[in-house]
Amino acid sequence: MNLIYTLTTCDEELEQIIKLQQNNLPSFISKKEKEAEGFVTVTHDLSILRKMNSKQPHIVAKDKDKVVGYALSMLKDFKDDIEILKPMFAMIDNHLDLSSSYVVMGQVCIDKVYRRQGIFRGLYQAMKNELEKKYDFLITEVASNNIRSLQAHQAIGFKTLITYQSNNIQWHLIYWDWQ
Repeated sequence: MNLIYTLTTCDEELEQIIKLQQNNLPSFISKKEKEAEGFVTVTHDLSILRKMNSKQPHIVAKDKDKVVGYALSMLKDFKDDIEILKPMFAMIDNHLDLSSSYVVMGQVCIDKVYRRQGIFRGLYQAMKNELEKKYDFLITEVASNNIRSLQAHQAIGFKTLITYQSNNIQWHLIYWDWQ
C-alpha cells in the first residue's frame, strides 16, 4: 500500500469521494455493518463539494490515484446549503463563543477494504496539521446510534459540546480543541 494524505485538487478526487460516500449510506449497508463499521448520513453532490473545496480543501487518503478515505472541510459559510446540517450550525451558534474560529469536519469515511489500518486517525492528523494554525476548533456531529463513529472520535480527542434532537435523530455535537 502506497498511502498518502493530501488536499483535494481536482474533480476526479471529488467524484471518488461521492462514490465512496454513496457506498456507505445506511440504505446501502446492512444493520450489522452499520453497527460494526459506522455509516455516513449526508449526501453531497459535485457542485457543493466543489464550492466547499474552493473555500477550504478537503483531506483525502489516497492509495496511488484512488481515494480510499476522506474528511470533508466545511466552513460556516455553508451553514444554509445542506438542509440536514442547518440544526447543527444553529447549535454551534448557540453554544460556542462566536469569536472562536472553527471549521466543521463535514463527514469522514474510509473504504471498507482499507479500514482498521489507521486511516481514520491519519485523516484527522492531516486535517489538524493543515488547519490548526487557521482555526481554534474542529467541530462535527455524529448520530447517537453511530456508536463506532462516536468511539473513534472520542479516541482521538473529540469531546461532546452538546447532544440534541433533530429530524428524529439524536446527535452529539463534538469538538476537538486545537489550542
